[in-house]
Parts: sequence; C-alpha cells; structure tokens
Amino acid sequence: MKIVEIDAAPGFGGLVLGALRSSRKRPGPVSALPEITYVQAQARLDAAHLARYGQVCGFSEAHGVPVSYPQLLTFPLVMAFVGSPECPWPAMGTVHLANRIVQRQRLRPGEPLRVEVATGQLLSHEKGQAYTLELRILRDGELVWEATQTLLRLGVQSPSGPAFVSDLKSDLALSHQADLLAPANIGRRYAAVSGDRNPIHLWALTAKLLGFRRAIAHGLWTQARALAALLPRDAVAQAELSVEFKTPLFLPARASLWTTREAAGPLARGALFEVRDAAGRKPHLRGRLSHA
Repeated sequence: MKIVEIDAAPGFGGLVLGALRSSRKRPGPVSALPEITYVQAQARLDAAHLARYGQVCGFSEAHGVPVSYPQLLTFPLVMAFVGSPECPWPAMGTVHLANRIVQRQRLRPGEPLRVEVATGQLLSHEKGQAYTLELRILRDGELVWEATQTLLRLGVQSPSGPAFVSDLKSDLALSHQADLLAPANIGRRYAAVSGDRNPIHLWALTAKLLGFRRAIAHGLWTQARALAALLPRDAVAQAELSVEFKTPLFLPARASLWTTREAAGPLARGALFEVRDAAGRKPHLRGRLSHA
C-alpha cells in the first residue's frame, strides 16, 4: 500500500492544474486499481467554513456539523488522486454515481482531524466502469466518520467482475414533503464553499461547451439540501446515509422532496427519500437516511 501525505489542502490553482493534467490520460477499461492512500494528518474543522456551507445548503446552526459536511474535507485528497498518474481516468467524463456515509460520533468545530482517502473496488456497470474511493476521518486515532464514494467512467467497455448493484428501491410509495429551490447561481455558490469548480456547474455557457443545455447543480449540494429538510433541528450523534444520483438537476430549478418513513434498524429514525422534478415524476436523487 502506497501512502501519500499532504501537509495542506492544495489551492484552487493546484486543483485546476491536476484536473488539466488528468485530461491527457487515455480513458479505457482497467483490470485493477493501485493500492494507494492519501493522508492529510493535520486537518481542522473550521467554524467559519462550516457556517458558509450551512448557508449555501440550508442547514441551521442548530444542526451542528451535518453528516454531509465532512466530505468537503476529503475533496482535495480525492482530486489529488484523480490528478495523479495512479488514477487511470481523467476527471472530465467521470461522474459521481453513488455516495454512502456512516457517522459514528458527533463532530464539532475546531477539532483537529486526520483525513484519509484510499482506493477501493472496481465495479462493472452498464454505462461504463465504476470504482470506489474510501473516505475516512479520524479523531485522536479513532474512526468517527467514513464514506464510500462511487464514481463512474462513462463509455468504457467494462470487463467482467463484480457489478454495481443498487440497494435503494424505486417502487415504494413516497409522499410530497417540500419544494426545494435551486437558483441559477447555486452552482457557483456551492463551488466557492466546496472547492469543486467543475465548469458544468458554474455557467450555462461553460456547461454547453461540455454538452449540457444548462448548468447543473452539484449532486452533493442536492444531497445536502435534502438532508437539511430531513434531519431534526438539532445535531445528531450517529447517522447513516445512502444516496444514488439519477438525473441532472438543470439550473435554475424548483425541485420537490418526497419521503416515506421506515424502520431504521439499530438507529432511532429513518426515511427513504427522493429529490424529483417540480412535477414529482423524474428522480434526480434517491436515498435512505437513518439517525440517532
């Protein structure tokens, strides 16, 4: 296992340079991922940054550190891998397919944390080849938050092997809970706080240059905006979240949140949910949340 230690998260220029360098790669199927872990040993959960994230995504101060927030701390390490020679595919043409988060303990602003991103599995998929990245956050050597980020390289003829399988049912009766507004500038606002400045999210013009009719919302913003409506109004200690990204949410948009409650297993409360278009027909995102 190769370990790459990063003293500080790279700035915007470094991320852009890495993404541009990755575009030189020749996309194609691969038979194995390199075993590599990126580490930032001295990260800190910044209260001001957390507040900005809450404003963009709809969380209140009472939510504390939302279960979705720590993923922002892993983004520079994810991009460091994507821009490295070890990643077989370029950043452009790779999409976020699914996300699974487990929060084991409550996090608080100001805490020193260790952030890790490791390569995971290769998966076959009908639209290409998928792979996972394992994201971990530790406090005083103890794992407090972890996630699996599943990415899909579109258009690659996937070799045989374990397949990506959805564990979220689509045949359950959901009821309309709320409408969610996604203004035209939400891609730029989320990019400013997340560091993810993919051109498809920023302006209609830059999105059209990459094949989209308008800019689209970040999937992780849509996930967070749904969580802000679903979570209780106080901080939760433990939570599990599984999300699959279905169709682009073109900006500006009025989306709708649909839910049904379910037994949450070892945790106290749970819900299945979808973010759909305004008419409630087309799903942009499907997920399951449980918390205690």
